[in-house]
Amino acid sequence: MQQDGCRWLGGRLAVLDPRFAWRFAALAGVALGLGLSPLATAPDRGQCVFALTAALGAAGALVLARPRRGAAVLPWLALVGLAAAIAGGAVGSLRRAAIDGGAFDERPGREIAVRGYVVATPSRSNGVARIRIATDAGALLVEAHEPVGELPVGREVIARGTLRRAPAWEADWLRRYGIAELLAADRLRLTGARRGGLAGAVDAIRDRAAAAFGDGTSPTAAALLRGFVLGQADQIGAATVTDFRRSGLAHLLAVSGENVLLLALLAGPILALAGLPLRARLWSLLALIALYVAVTGAGPSIQRAGVMGAAGVVAALAGRPRSRWYAVLLAAAVTLAVNPRATGDPGWQLSFAAVVGIMLLANPIRQALLLFAGGRAGRVGAALAEGAAVTIAATLATAPLIGADFGVASLTTLPANLLALPAVAPVMWLGMTIAALGQVPGLPVEPLTVLAGALAGYVAQVAHWLGSPGWAQVAVPGLAPPTLAGLYSVLAALVGGGLSFALRRRGTRVRPGALAPALALGALGLLLALRPPEPAAGGAQPGLRVDVLDVGQGDAILLDPSPGLPILIDGGPPGDGLASILTRLGVSRLAAAIVTHDQADHAGGVEELLGTFPIAHLVYGEPVPRIIHEARAAHAGPVEVAAGSEVESGRLRLQFLWPPRGLESRLEAREEDPNARALVAVARWRRFSILLTADAEAGDVPLDPGPIDVLKVAHHGSEDPGLDRLLDEAAPRLAVISVGAGNPYGHPTPATLRTLAAHRVPVLRTDLAGTVEIDVGRGGWSLRTLGG
Repeated sequence: MQQDGCRWLGGRLAVLDPRFAWRFAALAGVALGLGLSPLATAPDRGQCVFALTAALGAAGALVLARPRRGAAVLPWLALVGLAAAIAGGAVGSLRRAAIDGGAFDERPGREIAVRGYVVATPSRSNGVARIRIATDAGALLVEAHEPVGELPVGREVIARGTLRRAPAWEADWLRRYGIAELLAADRLRLTGARRGGLAGAVDAIRDRAAAAFGDGTSPTAAALLRGFVLGQADQIGAATVTDFRRSGLAHLLAVSGENVLLLALLAGPILALAGLPLRARLWSLLALIALYVAVTGAGPSIQRAGVMGAAGVVAALAGRPRSRWYAVLLAAAVTLAVNPRATGDPGWQLSFAAVVGIMLLANPIRQALLLFAGGRAGRVGAALAEGAAVTIAATLATAPLIGADFGVASLTTLPANLLALPAVAPVMWLGMTIAALGQVPGLPVEPLTVLAGALAGYVAQVAHWLGSPGWAQVAVPGLAPPTLAGLYSVLAALVGGGLSFALRRRGTRVRPGALAPALALGALGLLLALRPPEPAAGGAQPGLRVDVLDVGQGDAILLDPSPGLPILIDGGPPGDGLASILTRLGVSRLAAAIVTHDQADHAGGVEELLGTFPIAHLVYGEPVPRIIHEARAAHAGPVEVAAGSEVESGRLRLQFLWPPRGLESRLEAREEDPNARALVAVARWRRFSILLTADAEAGDVPLDPGPIDVLKVAHHGSEDPGLDRLLDEAAPRLAVISVGAGNPYGHPTPATLRTLAAHRVPVLRTDLAGTVEIDVGRGGWSLRTLGG
């Protein structure tokens, strides 16, 4: 039994041979120390150097004094791992200090102009471009409202605007890149200058490859090819990016280990056909991997893939058998030595989860697929089974982690990846070939780009087919570490049961070693569940505060997540001093102000805020030219939304349910009444949800939000014939009515109050209770009122 388990592990550590096992223990210790180092208060440089020297000395002495095989090996390995972990922690602290020391550090609130080079592909969302630049004074993030033209990596820009500290909700994310401050830019332009040196040479290679993708293809296809091969997804349309994300194909727009593997599979035979001997081919392949990692931006996932690929090549050069687990540990140690905060990066987490899942599960799943095919698969079937097994294994290993990190789960991930599978490798190979040929001026690449563009279009169509339905993606409640570990345990049990069934069907006796992949998957889940997050900035506890503000006869609702910037839904009538109300609540900046429809009791307060209160985005459903003009003048990026759109801040997600796009043509009879076109959204934070109906009454607007916790009653409690049906379906635990005292409309109406009472829904009214505050935490939510 023990021998079978050791055979499955396939590593010398399994037999505890001290000559080799110490390498695994040392690498595991270094990776652990590096990964845990962000949790500790950074000691000074002298303490780190002393700890590193002492730990290396202790580790060296332990290795030289290694025991023979026997009972003494395990304690000895533990000591080697402990010394290595101390050394890793010291290195991690030194790296963190070096990264933090490279941040731009000037007094916030100043109007400044900076000059620097773009160091990463800009991210674009909700009408704002975010550009990481390197200046002479340090790393800085620049935010600029669209339209912002193409900003290639390595080009010099001049930005002018207001400097501010990174808000708490994104400080940890920016700290991974050595950024502490943001520049809210009102001017941004390219100077025409480029980086020099080695970085400039890599930039030139990237630029020539990106330009080659545009020869003979449409701009849409060229943007997709740049995303697939180079990871440059900033020019892909927002709707297409959403389709990829909702369908579970977003990983294709970010270079990963799959790209490195396909590069090796493409380059190996080409180098062999060129007549290069084996060692020359391996050295060439090593150089290609290093170049590809640099060209694609060297993100955490591509770093991991590059290190693992390079480890395999180096092992082949040395003539030694390659250990996949040793390569995984080496990749973890190297990527964390580059940036110890990478453990908090979802890309890093998902990359390692995927590769470990593939290593554990791909072969058993492939065998099971071939078994169910009855041995009649043939060569094509075997290849498809191999690809499907890798896809299924990666999906199983990453699905719980995606839910935990992003709060959503795609129900179409597996079918979408299986449908895209036949096109992924060809489009990557064609793309890499185009990128290589594009380095030589004048070489025709149009025949290849036409074919690659067609394949990329097919993948995008699959993403649209399976990402556009409303049911394609569902919200996942926040997963606490025990829950995440439990999910992986259930997954491990299902995998183990499936393997047992397949082996029994084949007539093979089930041995404990055969179930080792399932056991290891459970251990992977436990490690991921216990992964150390960075401490929240300022020690703030995660939660959500909902304030239904008392603004008289009008609507103004503040959603304030932690971490995250607040979002304001409507602003009540003008003249109510909304800015001072927000300031009293501790709000200094809004991620977004949402205008549900153009009526003074909803939009008036927002108009007053524009230009006097910092607002990143103005979100609207029906365009109102005057408000959009005011928003642009106030540098609040206008964003149009409709049913199916989402707005996020931290873990807070607003999903818009109404109106659908093109509603105006269907409402000719009621065109004079904007209430029927008001934005309706459901806001979710972990398990909590609140339906925000604005003035859209359920009798006029078809709503199906599912079960909710809180209902903001539509139109200040006016009579609503559809309210009874909505209460039956949504079953809220609380209703809140935003209404002014002594209003002339008779709101809320007796009929509405009777309907709510008949459904036994408690009611709070702002005219009687004042502002209603709902505090949401991990364990539930509570209420308080702020006077009336």
